[in-house]
This record gives sequence, C-alpha cells and structure tokens, in this order.
Amino acid sequence: MDYSKFVKVIPAEKWETLADKLIDFILTSKSDEKMPSQLANAVLYHWQHDALKSETGIALMLEAAVLLEPEKTFNALNELQMAKVAEQIKEATEP
Repeated sequence: MDYSKFVKVIPAEKWETLADKLIDFILTSKSDEKMPSQLANAVLYHWQHDALKSETGIALMLEAAVLLEPEKTFNALNELQMAKVAEQIKEATEP
C-alpha cells in the first residue's frame, strides 16, 4: 500500500511530532518480527540521511508503525486531530 497518499493530507507542521511518536513506537515494539527487512532498511536509510521527517520518511514510518503497533499509531493520529487519516488507514489495512 502507498502510505504517501496519507502523508499528503497530514499538515506539514505536524510531521515532526508525528515522526517522533512513530519512531518511538517502532523502536519500542515487541512485534519487530512483523517488520519486513526491506521496510526496516528503508527506515534506517532515511534515518541515517536525516530524512525521517520528509514525506517519504513519514510514509515509511507510518507503514512500519501500523504493522508493528496499529492501535498506538491510530491513537497518536487521533491525539494529533487526524482522526480522518487514522480511519482511512484502518479501512485500507483491514482484510
């Protein structure tokens, strides 16, 4: 799924706060086995190049956080007044 379409509707002024929350969820998750190595490598690459707070970086972290900690991710989006984005991602990721 292309998470960049969700990032496009997130106000840029919220990217930094959202990025901080998402990286925290990713790093503290006990479900790390769910993360595909290609996604992990992409996140690490963007981190090394100080690009996590870019549109692509946010999209990668959003994908990883939804895989590893979906409820925490949706709660964070709701806290940042982005309930519509959370709902769209939920609908798109439900089987």
